[in-house]
Amino acid sequence: MFRSRVVTLGVAALVLTACGGNGADAPREKKTELTLYNDKGAWTKYFDEMSALSKQSVGLSIKPTGYTDSAQYQAFIKASFRTDVKPDLFTWQTGGMLEQIVKQKQVADTSAIWQEAIKNGDLSKDLMPYYTIGGKQYCVPMNVAYWGMFYNKKIFAKHGLKPPETWDDLIEVADTLKQNGVKAFYHTSVLFSFVWFEQLLAGTDPDLYDRLSTGKAKYTDPGVVQVMEKWKQLIDAGYFINPGDKTDPGDVLKNGKAAMVSSGSWFNTSMTQRNLKAGEDYDFFVIPNVNPALPKTSMIFESGPLCSLTEAADPDASTKYLKWWTTAEAQKKWATSRGDVSANPKVEIDDKALGAVTKDAGNGKYRLVNRYFEATPPPVLTAALDGFSKFVTEPGSYKEVLETIQQAADEYWSTHQ
Repeated sequence: MFRSRVVTLGVAALVLTACGGNGADAPREKKTELTLYNDKGAWTKYFDEMSALSKQSVGLSIKPTGYTDSAQYQAFIKASFRTDVKPDLFTWQTGGMLEQIVKQKQVADTSAIWQEAIKNGDLSKDLMPYYTIGGKQYCVPMNVAYWGMFYNKKIFAKHGLKPPETWDDLIEVADTLKQNGVKAFYHTSVLFSFVWFEQLLAGTDPDLYDRLSTGKAKYTDPGVVQVMEKWKQLIDAGYFINPGDKTDPGDVLKNGKAAMVSSGSWFNTSMTQRNLKAGEDYDFFVIPNVNPALPKTSMIFESGPLCSLTEAADPDASTKYLKWWTTAEAQKKWATSRGDVSANPKVEIDDKALGAVTKDAGNGKYRLVNRYFEATPPPVLTAALDGFSKFVTEPGSYKEVLETIQQAADEYWSTHQ
């Protein structure tokens, strides 16, 4: 899930040339197999399992093509809009990324699917705003994820540690680990360089976080600067592994290179793929707020869309598949196979810790905060990812980094308020 962002559109173009596919001008055909392009290359096995079930249930199978590099994948999908290679279904991001391609009139309207699914109890109204643009819904939830901290239970047990209930508790855990020669936290200088920024800001001042994502606050505002200083303190304290370390975070947690990895609930799949057992080898806890005075614990939330094109080769088949995807039958299989949570409220989660978080989140216990990757407009996000990548390797550069991100924000919001 943690991917390099460096790739050229030229590479994607070569991939397009090599692929072949159905053009927009080709005769409409009734399909029984749909192509599903996705940025979840490690999940091909699970898509194949869904394909077998959907073939049996609704007479439609899927043929997944997975990418493991986010930038390459996005370039491919955007290029497909202008070529004869068009996916039947594809994964994407909510927020500005989705709005961008909806405004290009590339994405099929799924309002009718949403209305029926909500009526049937298969989707929650709370999810709808993430998929609503101009009063209409587009795509359906491919997955949902709640962010927290995965931790190595054996390392915690060895050092007499337990999941923290306050931010001070978390720092005490990190100090104990440091004293025993163990790095507390994973972080990276590539795509997911934003993780600790969003967590620290949401856990300090979630209102400021929301204002920042809508251009009503600046990256140079005192509250944001203070968050960067807090982040710098954590780095300077030696709690993190080397951000340039290319070890997969799943392996980092398994081999004990770091005791904790902050991630979305989809990271559970990485654990099960490594034959690790929840509650025995590893577990999950909600990250406490930095500011204990906040009325609710801030929890980062994301939902990834599964979309179809306006000019689909077989619109009826694509719509039929998206409709089926939201059902309890489909979502039970999808969640259980990966050991993750589901967008369908009817689905019971087997993992106790994730099941509890899902139930609590649905009951309003937490303040859900849209993940930075989706909440931030694409041009600002690009500058921020570059900036945070620099910061984690050069913590003293935080003021320069914030000023550079704000320049991109000023340019964007000057024409988008």
